[in-house]
Formats: sequence, C-alpha cells, structure tokens
Amino acid sequence: MKKAIALVAALGFGSQALAVDEQDVISHYADLAHAMYSDSLVTARALDAAVDALISDPDEETLAAARAAWKAARVPYQQTEAYRFGNAIVDDWEGKVNAWPLDEGLIDYVAPAYGDSSDENPFYAMNVIANPTVSIGGRDIDASRIDKELLADTLHEIDEVESNVATGYHAIEFLLWGQDLNGTGPGAGQRPATDFDTANCTNSNCARRAEYLDAAAALLVDDLEWMVAQWAEGGSARQALADAGAKVSLQTILTGLGSLSYGELAGERMKLGLMLHDPEEEHDCFSDNTHWSHYYDALGVKNVYTGTYTRVDGSEVEGPSIADLVAAADADADAAIRAQLDATLERMQAIVDSAENDGVAYDQLIGADNRLGNAMVLSAVEALVEQTRGFENAVAVLGLDAIEFEGSDSLDDPDAVTQ
Repeated sequence: MKKAIALVAALGFGSQALAVDEQDVISHYADLAHAMYSDSLVTARALDAAVDALISDPDEETLAAARAAWKAARVPYQQTEAYRFGNAIVDDWEGKVNAWPLDEGLIDYVAPAYGDSSDENPFYAMNVIANPTVSIGGRDIDASRIDKELLADTLHEIDEVESNVATGYHAIEFLLWGQDLNGTGPGAGQRPATDFDTANCTNSNCARRAEYLDAAAALLVDDLEWMVAQWAEGGSARQALADAGAKVSLQTILTGLGSLSYGELAGERMKLGLMLHDPEEEHDCFSDNTHWSHYYDALGVKNVYTGTYTRVDGSEVEGPSIADLVAAADADADAAIRAQLDATLERMQAIVDSAENDGVAYDQLIGADNRLGNAMVLSAVEALVEQTRGFENAVAVLGLDAIEFEGSDSLDDPDAVTQ
C-alpha cells in the first residue's frame, strides 16, 4: 500500500482531508524536471538558429540576436540545477553543458595578460581555432575540421583538467562575447561580429571560429535532447527514482535543494569569488549575466520545493510537492522554509536590480573596493545558508536519514581558501 500523508485544507464551509501521496510528489518532481529540460531544449534550439543566422550574415545585429538567445536559454536551464547532486544521472552529465570556469585559451585567441602557460593545465593556451593540428599526449591530432566529435570526444576536459571546457553554455558564451578584460570594472566582453566574417575577418581564423560556434550550439541541443528523454515517461532518470523507493527519492530531492543552496551557489559561485574579489570566479564571466544565473538558480530551488514552474510559454506547472509533505508533518516548518526561500529571492532580486537598473554588474559588486556591493552579495549568501538550515529541518520533520549537503571551503574552512 502506498504511504500517504493527509493534509487538511480549510474551506469556507468546513474542511476536507486531502491525501498527498509520496509517490505522487516524486512523480511530479520528475514532471517538473521534464518541463524545465524541455524548455531548456526549446531555447537551445532558438540559440542554435540564432548562431546559424550570425554565421550566415555576421554583423552587429545578428551578433546581438545570438547573445540575446544565449541569455534566454539560460533562464530555464539554470532552474534545472536543483536536480543536480541528488540525481547521479544529472550530475554525471552536467559538466557537458554548464562546466565553469574555463580556460578560454584552449579555444581561441586571448589577450597577452592571459599568459601562454599554466602549471595546472598543459592545454591552457592551445587555441584550437588557430591550429588545425594539435598535440595531445604526444600525438598529433587532426583538428582541421571542427565538429561536435572533436569538441566532445577530444577537447572537452582533456587530460582530466576540469577547466578544459570545450562544450556547453560557457564555451558558446566565450565565442559570442570574448574575454571580459574589465576586471571588476564596468563592461562585459566585446568580441566584434567581424570575428565571424570571412570576407572582413578580424583576429584571423574566422571560418574556423564559426565552425566551432556552430558545432558547440548543435552539441548543446543534442545534449539537452538526451536529458529530456531521461525525464520522459519510461526514461532512466524517472526509473532511477522508482527503483530507489520513496524514502530515498525524497532524500534525493532534498539533497539537490540543500547542496545547490549551500555548497554550490552560496559557496563556490558566490562566497568564493567574494573572498577573492576575483571576476574569474563569476559564473557567466564573459557576458556579465551572472545576476540572472544566480537568481534563476534560487528560483529553481523554490520551484522544486513548492512543485511549481512557469514555462517559457507562460503556462504554469503545478502539483504535489515536498512542501506539501513538510506542511502535513509540521506546518510551521513549511512556513519557515517558504519565508527563507522568499528572503533569498528578494536578495537575489537586489543583485539583479543592481545590474539591470543601476548598471553595476555582479563582477563589480565583488570588487575589493565595493563595500556596499560586497555586503549585497554576502547578504544573499547568508540567505542561502539560512534556507539550507530549513532543508535540514525538513529532513528531520519527514523522518529521513541525515543528509550531508555539498560543502565549500569558502563556507566551511575559509582559511583554506587564502592559503
């Protein structure tokens, strides 16, 4: 027999017991994932089309349209990140599409200040776009044709170096914007459209640069098609939850929520860059779109907790959620978590407003001389830490086994960061 937890809904003329079944919560969790990844696929296809238009007719208008399509594609994808950490199938795959930071010299030309070598990465400045033959492991590799296979099977994470990011959103971002050479000052990357114009080429290798961008955009579509299929009816991600059982699946949901909130977003993506005052630790560092990426990560956490999601076409997805289970067991605990989620989004909105309304982007906020900006980012970090405590309480309220959420030295051992 399925285990159900009864909720009582107050009606104007009485009350009615509503059964919220754990299996229904888990099924809706998978439905939300399918909706979010499907929207990510739709917007990635639009990005691919915009890239094709840029390559066919490279000018500032088509470049701006491709950049806008990239930003639009980030909106649904960032909301999926709450499915990481708990779901192995997502975490094993995620590095193909959203790995960061990347050593951009692997891909294309960089400014002299970037340097030409790194003790940690022998391919730090390989510049495959400029080199139709590259040496990997003492072997000469034919890179005369830049295609999906070269990017995914040869270049991505060469030598198991995580910063050798050759695929995904951030490789595309670098190709659309170029390096952001402004440090913690105003301004994003300023790659010209003529970098893709074979008739009026700037910075050499325009045809190969276009090949790389075309392959990376097409590969992103392929990777998202695969992930959508995993969350469809009969898909492997759904089946993994079914095989795990209700208790483990609920732990999976909360592992994703707590780990993204704490170690990943509060720690690695925000507190670390703030401590170092380093714009290279900014998530969308070429485009200065980080404010939106952080906001939609936080919104994705709320989506999964409450079982709601607004699709890119404006339609609403709603259903039984882990919030319903928590509320049935302890209404005060649920109310506290909801308040914590809202507090986080309010502080993320302040970061968005700084960039969109005041012209002060995220990399400026974390600058060493920006006391108010630092305080704004730290306030959002503190809110994320607080909501993680709420998820820890939810684990206890639901009688689940204790979960060790993803950590970060920036939060757990700050002295280690500066050593």
